[in-house]
Amino acid sequence: MSEGHAGGGGTVEYIQHHLTNLCAGECGGFWTWHLDTLFFSFLLGALIVFVSWRLGKRLAVSTPGGFQNFVETIIEFVQGQVRDTFPGHNPLIAPIALTIFVWVWLMNFMDMIPVDLLPMLAGAVGIHNLKIVPTTDLSTTLAMSLTVFVLIVFYNIKVKGPIGYLKVFLFHPFGKFLVPVNIVMTLIEELAKPLSLALRLFGNLFAGELVFLLIALIGGTLAVGAAALFWLPLQVVLDLGWLIFHLLVITLQAFIFMVLTIVYLGMAHVEEH
Repeated sequence: MSEGHAGGGGTVEYIQHHLTNLCAGECGGFWTWHLDTLFFSFLLGALIVFVSWRLGKRLAVSTPGGFQNFVETIIEFVQGQVRDTFPGHNPLIAPIALTIFVWVWLMNFMDMIPVDLLPMLAGAVGIHNLKIVPTTDLSTTLAMSLTVFVLIVFYNIKVKGPIGYLKVFLFHPFGKFLVPVNIVMTLIEELAKPLSLALRLFGNLFAGELVFLLIALIGGTLAVGAAALFWLPLQVVLDLGWLIFHLLVITLQAFIFMVLTIVYLGMAHVEEH
């Protein structure tokens, strides 16, 4: 980072630059394609598929390696959450939960990469904007939460039947004498599920990235001349402290997204009486 960020305008431009997606189409409009978000999301998804394929080919029952033990620990952890949270049995819930947990964690983990590293390398080849953390893009978190919402509606209709699902809107939570109120309350409750999933994950990761950018500005705007003897060590300490704390945050956010998905799908599997 250069001294050019020392001024207020330079600082704002630096932050805006790091928070701007590489886009195609109607940039800034509804039909905007965030190419960096799509690239890193699919890249991390492909990484999960590739590692799973390689591990599946090298499974050892008698003498499992360290990585296999690590993966089995994660799978057993997710299975335990499904057993404790999900009523009944659905063979798709555990794979869905595992995919969400690992994929969201990997997307969150991109925030651990130094904020200027990949954008600087991209700039060297003519790419002027690059956001490498897909979950700091509301498009990603909304897309994932809406996918979960579609599954919620699907299983509500499958388990309760169309009439049974309609009755939830008509008679929940206040009974048959307050049908208009029930419809409004249940509609709000249902819409809050995808919104809460999307906004919680997006808000926490976006805030975390902003903190990394502000810490990076310490070295770029204040570490000039003799002042570097004080500010650069402070930046290192702040970076390390926030990195350790943020590692807990990204894991917790992936866990929360997974657990809420299991809970919401579990509620969809409960038959109303």
